[in-house]
Amino acid sequence: MSELSGYTVGVTADRRRDELAALLERRGARVVIAPALRIVPLHDDSQLREATRQCLDNPPDVVVANTGIGMRGWLEAAEGWGLADPLRMVLGDAYIVARGPKARGAVRAAGLQDQWSPDAESCDECLAHLLRRGVSGQVIAVQLHGEQQPEFSAALRASGAEVIEVPVYRWAPPLDSAPLHRLVDLVSSRLVDAITFTSAPAVAALLAAAGTGADGMLDAMRSDVLAACVGPVTAAPLIRQGIPVVAPARARLGALVRAIVDELPQRAVSLNVAGHELVMRGHAAIVDGELRPLAPAPMAVLRALAAVPGKVRSRASLLPALPRGADEHAVEMAVARLRAGLGDPGFVQTVVKRGYRLPVD
Repeated sequence: MSELSGYTVGVTADRRRDELAALLERRGARVVIAPALRIVPLHDDSQLREATRQCLDNPPDVVVANTGIGMRGWLEAAEGWGLADPLRMVLGDAYIVARGPKARGAVRAAGLQDQWSPDAESCDECLAHLLRRGVSGQVIAVQLHGEQQPEFSAALRASGAEVIEVPVYRWAPPLDSAPLHRLVDLVSSRLVDAITFTSAPAVAALLAAAGTGADGMLDAMRSDVLAACVGPVTAAPLIRQGIPVVAPARARLGALVRAIVDELPQRAVSLNVAGHELVMRGHAAIVDGELRPLAPAPMAVLRALAAVPGKVRSRASLLPALPRGADEHAVEMAVARLRAGLGDPGFVQTVVKRGYRLPVD
């Protein structure tokens, strides 16, 4: 067994989804990939080219580098237009604020030098720093990524700065929305144990995809489904919804996976049943150290019985735990499959005319 064996994790990222999925799978997790958004290069790069021309004609005093991919994309586009060297010269004379380590890495890889970065990698910190430093009469180029930053730019303009917004990429809905809608159903049904987010817009996109079912999905994330975010900026919209969030101290995919590894196993339920050690993990049970994956219905019955260990649950009381449209016969079938899956019929005891129980030691 690995650290995440038995657990199912949803991935909403697009650009680095395969990398994140591989990190989780190497630790034993079952992964459901459902990109909430996709990053699309601007179909018409006239806006980016015009912003670049503005920077060359009116060199900025300050450059805000928001993301690594955005800075690299900007410089690569300038290379294609034959403007890379003039752009580097202009940027090299500016005071560069790198919002996070990826942006800083892209800046330095281009042969430039950043002068300041916030500790929490947040736009609010960047804005506060610039306002403290003073921006009146200055030209500030803000490299955008995915979406506009109207409040950020408006605050700079209100303090007397001229702002050049540099749009490099934009967010768009996924080409196929079916995986995202399926993930919403899985979260609402508590059939995933954790869901990962690498950007705040992905959170908004997931809520939009949930539609009228958003309340049920949010309830699941407030209780049973772990919300794991790559950093505080990504976590902010979930926190506003009252959802507890785990986020690593450093905004890295490896650190995000480690946070999940640290958290999920702590949620496992352990019991001694019929002379065996039984541990429940996500979609699987561990019996005396052996991982035994279970289908959703048997696993739901096991969790319902484990919620009141040793006590009898009637067939009628177990019905709500099963998928919609089930009847008492479906409960009997789920119990039979549960016994077979656990490898010992003694795990679930039938109490005649009353129901079922786990004979805990």
